[in-house]
Amino acid sequence: MELIGLDFDNTLVRYDKLFHQLAVEKGLISPSIECCKTTIRDHLRKHKKDHEFTLLQAEVYGEQIKQAEPAEGMIDALINAKRNSKKFVIVSHKTKYPYKGPKYNLRASAIKWLHKYGFLDEEGIGLSMEDIYFEDTKEEKAARIDSLRCTYYIDDLEEVLDQLNNRVTKILYSPQQKHVNKKLDDIIVMQSWKELKVILK
Repeated sequence: MELIGLDFDNTLVRYDKLFHQLAVEKGLISPSIECCKTTIRDHLRKHKKDHEFTLLQAEVYGEQIKQAEPAEGMIDALINAKRNSKKFVIVSHKTKYPYKGPKYNLRASAIKWLHKYGFLDEEGIGLSMEDIYFEDTKEEKAARIDSLRCTYYIDDLEEVLDQLNNRVTKILYSPQQKHVNKKLDDIIVMQSWKELKVILK
């Protein structure tokens, strides 16, 4: 059975609207700033507000994650793959607590989000807790993916995919269309979850 490894943050979950909403509420940005996590981060860094962004990110990934949205089309794509006998694991670089700020349990918050969207329901994605791995570093994440012998791995960061063994089919989830080419060396670029069905054929 083919095994699909899944990143969590910014791959299964999209935070752009939540980052924008909270940053506006806290007076960190103008409502006219683009509704994009990266844009908000770059804007705050430009204005020497790195600390404020770090605290905002901890709140988004912790207490507020329940408001974050699933990536568009992702749940349907995974359920379709499950019907075609694909199995999944989640392997995420996620520390238990934020580096700064309140001590939110980021891993417990992520599990609650997964429960909310049916990842642990048999009629949904059908994962068990043993299929979910949170690692403290990107290096440990890459080692875990390798040890699980994933057939495919989907991530929003090219730098993570570059660390993986070449026997893994590497899929870069890039909804912002950062890449013009649909193939990037040994990486497949997936701009929409709707493309997964074709990629897995």
